[in-house]
Amino acid sequence: MSDSPAFVLDFEKDIAVVQEKIDAIEVLEEKTTENKRELTRLTNKLKKLQDTVYADLTPFEKAQVARHPNRPHCLDYINAFINDFVPLSGDRLFANDDAMIAGIGNFHNVSVAVIGQEKGDDLESRMKYNFGMARPEGYRKAQRIMDLAEKFNMPIITFVDTAGAYPGIDAEERGQAEAIASSIEKCLQVKVPIIAVIIGEGGSGGAIAIAVADRVLMLENSIYSVISPEGCASILWRSADKVKEATEALKLTAADLKKFGVIDEIIKEPFNCAHNDKEQTIKNVEEAILNNLKALLTMRGADLKESRTEKFLQMGRLQTAASDKKEKENGTKRKS
Repeated sequence: MSDSPAFVLDFEKDIAVVQEKIDAIEVLEEKTTENKRELTRLTNKLKKLQDTVYADLTPFEKAQVARHPNRPHCLDYINAFINDFVPLSGDRLFANDDAMIAGIGNFHNVSVAVIGQEKGDDLESRMKYNFGMARPEGYRKAQRIMDLAEKFNMPIITFVDTAGAYPGIDAEERGQAEAIASSIEKCLQVKVPIIAVIIGEGGSGGAIAIAVADRVLMLENSIYSVISPEGCASILWRSADKVKEATEALKLTAADLKKFGVIDEIIKEPFNCAHNDKEQTIKNVEEAILNNLKALLTMRGADLKESRTEKFLQMGRLQTAASDKKEKENGTKRKS
């Protein structure tokens, strides 16, 4: 019997209806010939529906998939393939932030430091982890673990999954912007390999604070953007009804970001998306991290730091060049 999710997206409703019928037949202890015939018919129908629905998701649908509550979260990956993980708490300045998971462990016989945002699986855990939105102490804890990783020459693996840094007054009072900026700076300074994986939402500075890496990997149906589609719609169109248009305009899908050179690799998801097959998704992420880590471990620390810095500076240069070109073209049009 399929382990179908309790939370169903709008475009998955027809699939969910057929799956429920299949589940109802499969639980029967004795199946008649008619039951077996119906099961075959429904199974074929389910496959056709899945092939149609998941084959060509729109950016808006991918944004919904990226936020699906049944999608594997940071701790799912840690529990699956980071052995002997030891969580480390506190920023040594103010407090511990549960939204930011940090610690050390073993990945395929390599000691690693792991940092990631955890959203939680139910209401209680989501409240505990503040829905994956870290406060300044979370980003300062991340910096502390990066320093520890460099001291003991451990590669760093980060799992990015947040709608953004926590925007509350208390976070702003404790220096949220400075903490994020310092975390980005720390990512650029350390002389050990850094691999960042966008596993769900990569929202604004809250995401990039732990995603400035030698290799930025992104699950196929994740999103990564400077602002949420809702925020973009409210600013540009002054209307929540324009969320789909905002999602299109932001170019936040893995395919778009790979084309622009913002990310380095797209990790394939199962054909029916990560929330329907957690096990295979986790295996795909593990394999992608391992392959990239092997290559990075052959590089000297100073070379890693230099190439990482140049990589992100080059993004800015390309954007500046594109903006200058556009301004010149607009100026030429006005003159003519």
